[in-house]
Amino acid sequence: MSTPIPWRRSAAAAFAIALALASALAVFTAPKAAQAAQLQQITNFGNNPGGLAMYLYVPDNVAPNPAIVVGNHWCTGSGPDFYNGTRYDELAEQYGYIVVYPSVTRSSKCFDVASQASLSGTGGDSVSIKSMVDYVLANYGADRNRIFATGVSSGAMMTNVLLGVHPEIFKAGSTYAGVPFTCFATTNGSEWNSECSEGRIDRTPQQWGDAVRGANPGYNGPWPRMQVWFGTEDDVLRYPNFQEQIDQWTNVNGTDQTADYTDTPEPNWTRTRYGGTGGQAPVEAISMAGVDHGLPVRESETLRFFGLAGSSTSSGSIVGAASNRCLDNPGGSTTNGTQAVLWDCNGGANQSLTRTSAGELKVDGKCLEAYGWGTANGTKAVIWDCTGGANQRWNVTSNGTITNVHNGLCLDAMGGATANGTQIILWACSGTSNQRWTLG
Repeated sequence: MSTPIPWRRSAAAAFAIALALASALAVFTAPKAAQAAQLQQITNFGNNPGGLAMYLYVPDNVAPNPAIVVGNHWCTGSGPDFYNGTRYDELAEQYGYIVVYPSVTRSSKCFDVASQASLSGTGGDSVSIKSMVDYVLANYGADRNRIFATGVSSGAMMTNVLLGVHPEIFKAGSTYAGVPFTCFATTNGSEWNSECSEGRIDRTPQQWGDAVRGANPGYNGPWPRMQVWFGTEDDVLRYPNFQEQIDQWTNVNGTDQTADYTDTPEPNWTRTRYGGTGGQAPVEAISMAGVDHGLPVRESETLRFFGLAGSSTSSGSIVGAASNRCLDNPGGSTTNGTQAVLWDCNGGANQSLTRTSAGELKVDGKCLEAYGWGTANGTKAVIWDCTGGANQRWNVTSNGTITNVHNGLCLDAMGGATANGTQIILWACSGTSNQRWTLG
């Protein structure tokens, strides 16, 4: 999905941002999946020198001692915008964590990543967000050892600040188009630092690491892990900030800047890991070739790095609870629009679906989708060329239902039938056995 670009001072830039925001909102206003839990605003959550608003999402299927994910919005955005524009709430239904959405109330709607107060943890937004975390810990029995932060643009900068100021609280972060901790510091009260945004601040790993250590005298670790996402064509926060973040967090974590692992999980990605080769290495960095500031948010990959979700892909059959038959792509068809059916499980490739980190269900090189972006009961579940659209993304919940991200409807064996050839459709979720599935 595209994301709005942060606020800048000139009128021309403001006009360009307004255009980008209008374009992005066309994506962000897609309907959320149906779920009983709702976003709620929390007032009087504690010390709030930044004057932020707090929004909270507690899933229907909240886990015992749940983890906390703090989701930080972009400039011009808000907590509700980040809630509507990302899938962290929907995935919380699957993994049981709680989401905190800080929301800037100042006119710029940009997080304070520049003032000495916020960068030192003595005031500003970093203190306000800490108060939100403390509120959840006190009221929901959350796990102090599983607190994480993520964000886009200004929210990515804020994520760097939170981990830089509060390493004793945040165990890991994931930043989408951000800058290192202290890079955006100013001394004149301005929220914008052009030298940093243009990628002209080049410090050694030691200098960047010292900035974090200097904010935490006497702290001996462990230090937070960091995942960094960046587009090579970012024209708002320039690409050199990608390497500067790697330099900072590798140094903080006591590793060098030579990658221990490199792969290309998607065609335009280069993923590198430092200090380890596994999925939770101290630092993981993803460079997206040809992508600008509106880089896509890959929530499942972020949750995998946090340790809140499984591997980025998994494969197996989808078996109906009522029928004990498998979701089947008839004849291994590659024709767009072929409707999925129930059939005796036989281990064939046309019954093996790969669940990707983006939430897709792939079979025979195609994606399962809600046909024609339908939203009505009876919408067909068909295979189609993979497009990345919300109608091709699915949430697998702990109660066995599989819901479509676009319309919130449940995968359903038509009419409650169980015979071979029963058509697979989408229907309002009812909890019946023909809407419950097991992923084998």
